[in-house]
Amino acid sequence: MMDARTWRVGCRCLLLLALVGSTRSEGVQSCEEVRKVFQWRLAGAVKGLPDSPRPGPDLQVCTSKKPTCCTRKMEERYQIAARQDMQRVLQTSSSTLKFLISRNAAAFQETLETLIRQAENYTSILFCNTYRNMALEAAASIQEFFTDVGLYLFGADVNPEEFVNRFFDSLFPLVYNHLINPGVTESSLEYSECIRMARRDVSPFGNIPQRVMGQMGRSLLPSRTFLQALNLGIEVINTTDHLYFSKECGRVLLRMEYCPHCQGLTLSKPCMGYCLNVMRGCLAHVAELNPHWHAYIRSLEELSDAMHGTYDIEHVLLNFHLLVNDAVMQAHVDGQNLSARVNKICGRPIRSPTQSPRCSFDGIKEKHGMKISARNGEETLANRRKEFINSLRLYRTFYGGLADQLCVNELAAADGLPCWNGEDIVKSYTQRVVGNGIKAQSGNPEIKVKGSDPVINQIIDKLKHVIQLLQGRSPKPDKWELQMGSGGGMLEQVSGDCDDEDGCGGSGSGEVKRTLKITDWPEAFSLHLLQKDFHFETVSLVSQQKCFTFINSSSL
Repeated sequence: MMDARTWRVGCRCLLLLALVGSTRSEGVQSCEEVRKVFQWRLAGAVKGLPDSPRPGPDLQVCTSKKPTCCTRKMEERYQIAARQDMQRVLQTSSSTLKFLISRNAAAFQETLETLIRQAENYTSILFCNTYRNMALEAAASIQEFFTDVGLYLFGADVNPEEFVNRFFDSLFPLVYNHLINPGVTESSLEYSECIRMARRDVSPFGNIPQRVMGQMGRSLLPSRTFLQALNLGIEVINTTDHLYFSKECGRVLLRMEYCPHCQGLTLSKPCMGYCLNVMRGCLAHVAELNPHWHAYIRSLEELSDAMHGTYDIEHVLLNFHLLVNDAVMQAHVDGQNLSARVNKICGRPIRSPTQSPRCSFDGIKEKHGMKISARNGEETLANRRKEFINSLRLYRTFYGGLADQLCVNELAAADGLPCWNGEDIVKSYTQRVVGNGIKAQSGNPEIKVKGSDPVINQIIDKLKHVIQLLQGRSPKPDKWELQMGSGGGMLEQVSGDCDDEDGCGGSGSGEVKRTLKITDWPEAFSLHLLQKDFHFETVSLVSQQKCFTFINSSSL
């Protein structure tokens, strides 16, 4: 009785013999296996298919001196199937990369939305805690400011300089009426508008509006560009996933994958060298993306590394309310001088008695007022971005090695096994194997590559453009020229280091250092492109604390 080891060796030998027997091109007597595979893989009707091999003088690609199991109609179906199979393996090979970028783009956008909501809440709570009598009137300006921040971040054509100025313009009448020149009175709308217009002349907030413009621009612009670059990365992958292959490529794909079936070789696979020549030829134009894709990922990495300090949007947004408080306090301290200057510009107001609405907390105000959670180093936006870049770096040469990856992982026969060389089953492929890229295809024995691909050229141009944007938004060690907004605006030379003047050091109100807690990545990775229709559904901490419970009382 044979032992288990002898039995296993015998089974392997029988299996190898069966495989070699099924891939022999000689002596095929029946086309039954070809008919079955055709019906199973292509969902084609078997009616009219050959029962046994016969001459095929009408075949265009799968020509052979031997009898064939294919008809002209079968060959046409096979050619369609070969193109579809090629797209399938392309999409499979890029699926992990596409998911990586799509998921992170969606997660970064969601995190930025959360940051904006939290910064808006901090600012609203500042007014409810410290400047209650102007909280209601400030609410609309606060909401408009942070809505504009979101619009700009997600690609809308808004100007940061303009919305920063709008915010401080609207803030000055409130500060003037409630802190500088208070009373149980209300000035006219015309007088308030005059004060608003006078803000830039009298500079009640000192250089704080300019500091906010600088910080917002330095942090918002890189984040906006980063998101735009991720969207382009998805576009590149979608384009290469759905390439249109030339007629010549379609013919060689057919010859490599389905022409063996015509000889009854339904289990055969192409030789590695043969597969590389075919795939490197068909994907020659795609390989031209490689240096630009590599530069794209490197530029993303450089920008991500540079987004810290005053370039870190998390730091800037979560500390915005501190600058607002400093601005209000500065105006209050300089109130007498400001009052005299406003009176010269706008005259003295005609006042009428009124009752100002005030913001009142309930019993939990002391517990929940401005308390901010401690920062967890693993939960910051910067760390999430770093994790993403580390994963993306593995795909720097994705397009340069795509043809090889497809042959090794999907298409070609394993080393040492009989394989298809385009004409017959052989032990090994003997033709010259060319390299990747268009220039290397001049000596390709399997396919002629001509001209350029306009779709790939367009993608290359887009990559070059976004690389320039990414490199232009990466702060240099010495200085960075910041372009505010989309239509020109303020140019500012700033130091690459972070100091108190930029808001990185402690301020009079105490600094918040990157305290946002980021939740898990979203399961869905669909990217919501928020343009003009951008909208926040703000569930404000302020409303949760019943901050805006207005009572009739005299203003401070």
